[in-house]
Formats: sequence, C-alpha cells, structure tokens
Amino acid sequence: MFSFIKKGLDKTLGAIKEILPEKVEKIDKTLLEEILIESDIPYELVEEIIYYLPPSQTVVRDDVKRVLKAYFKYDTTPVQTEQNPFVELVIGVNGAGKTTTIAKLAHNYKKENQSVLLGAADTFRAAAIEQLKSWAEKIDVGIIYTQQGHDPSAIAYDTISSAVAKKIDHVIIDTAGRLHNQVNLANELKKIVRICDKAFTGAPHRKILILDGTQGTSAINQAKAFHEMISIDAIIITKLDGTAKGGSLFGIANALKLPIIYVGVGEGKDDLIPFNADDYIDTILDSIFTQTHG
Repeated sequence: MFSFIKKGLDKTLGAIKEILPEKVEKIDKTLLEEILIESDIPYELVEEIIYYLPPSQTVVRDDVKRVLKAYFKYDTTPVQTEQNPFVELVIGVNGAGKTTTIAKLAHNYKKENQSVLLGAADTFRAAAIEQLKSWAEKIDVGIIYTQQGHDPSAIAYDTISSAVAKKIDHVIIDTAGRLHNQVNLANELKKIVRICDKAFTGAPHRKILILDGTQGTSAINQAKAFHEMISIDAIIITKLDGTAKGGSLFGIANALKLPIIYVGVGEGKDDLIPFNADDYIDTILDSIFTQTHG
C-alpha cells in the first residue's frame, strides 16, 4: 500500500525535498511550516498545527504525527451494508475524473467477486454516456443508458430496478457535473436521490463526491456546495499523482468533516486505492524525518 501512496504523492514529496534536501531527526518549526504550506495545507490550518505542537522550537516525528492524525478522525472504514444491491450515487464537476473513478470502483468490486451494474445518469453530455459505455465494456460490467437529454432520474430508477431483479451486488450511478446553474443542478440531484429511494427503499446508500486532487484546497468550496445540495457521505480524491498539492487532503478532511474513502493515483483501472490516513501521513513524514515509520 505504501508504494501506491508514494506513487500518488510523488510530486508532493519532490516539492518537500527541494525545501529539505536531507532528512532530519528533529525539524525546526519554521521549516516545517514552510513544508506544510508548500504541500497546499491551508495557511490557517498550518498555524493551528504549529500551535498544537510542543513549545520547543524543534520537534520530532512523533509530535508531528500525533497532531496531523487529528485531522483525519473522519477517516472511517467504508460502509458495510447488508443492502443488496448497495447503491452509490457519484457526484462531481466535469473534468474531476468522475467517469474514470466509477470504472475503477466497479473494477475494485469485481476483484472481490461482486457483481456491478452502472447507470449513465449524466444525460447532460453525450460524451459522458459514451465514455461510461466504453469503460463498462473494458471492465466487463453491465450498464443502463439512454440518449443525451433524457431524464436522468428515469435512468437511476431503471438501473436500480434492473439490479434488484438480477440480484446485482453493487449499483454505481453517474450524475451530471454541471447544468445551466446551481439551482438546476441542485434540483436535478435532489430528484435523483428521491427516485432512487422509490426504486429501492433507502437508496442511494452512499453519495460519493469526486474531487480533483490537482485543484488542491480550492476544491473545498465546490465540495461544500454539493454537500449543501444533497448531503454527501464520502469523498474520493482523484489525480493525486498529478499534483504537488498532496497536503490539500488535510484541508479537505478538516473543512468537510467527511471520510476520504479512496484516492486515485494513476490512469489504470487498478489505480484507485483505499485511503488510509496512517499510510498517507507516514509517507509524508518519511520524506522529512530520518526515523521512518515502523
């Protein structure tokens, strides 16, 4: 797992090395502050982290880890449910990697010998439907789709109904990332949520927000807007390997008080890995301190 996280944080670790070419046993707080800011941890959060460290000017690894871990108290293990099918609604703006993440998530379930059915309810863009169809073929899972412009709630309903009839384990439903305005988008998403519950009581069981890791902490406002619309349950961070802003996960977890369940660390179908706060923090600290995790 560490090698996967390391791959995802490669650019962030490179940026740290530029500030701190040699690892240290103890780090000066001023230098630590610079490293944390460079990693895209919000400034006010960096100030808070420094405040909670011991009063001495230099600090050791264990001190830093203890404070950093506090920001991931929402890092809960993914929901286990007896619901069958387990319905997930995937939300996020266009370009965040939503469709690819859905495919990777489906592939993860398939590796656990679980059956999956996709629902192409982003009917706002023809490209979104085609892209999801293409992925469904690649990873060999079923998909329910229609033409561009059709009612996305109907697709959600048909997908869940079909999954119930076929005793499918997982349903993953794509949604539009952007409509003409926020009100349209909010209304559409709320309607999809209501229709999911009509198709199968209690669905969707998890509403997942996809955030683009390359946007760093600027993704927080976007996330808050979606959370206000339909109350998000969990987050997946994509494109972590494409950014030096790996520290932004602290800001995102702290601002949203939601679990980060997966991170995307590459383009391949196996490049969506469960997020583990310990591994993530240890990987960053391993680039700073001579004392490694163990």
